[in-house]
Amino acid sequence: MATEDDDKPRRKISHDIGQDLSLLSVEELTERVALLKTEIVRLEEAATKKRASRDAADSFFKK
Repeated sequence: MATEDDDKPRRKISHDIGQDLSLLSVEELTERVALLKTEIVRLEEAATKKRASRDAADSFFKK
């Protein structure tokens, strides 16, 4: 059985660094932690790829 909430579009979770957290529920805080953890993984992967690319270029031009 569908509820009225199922018809509403789900709001996009976003977080601004340094924003006031006092009005957020535990569920909202947990969602934001998950969002930020996912973003950290994405940033680390991008840094790893860029580092590998830079290292390959350094290796090529040092020969």
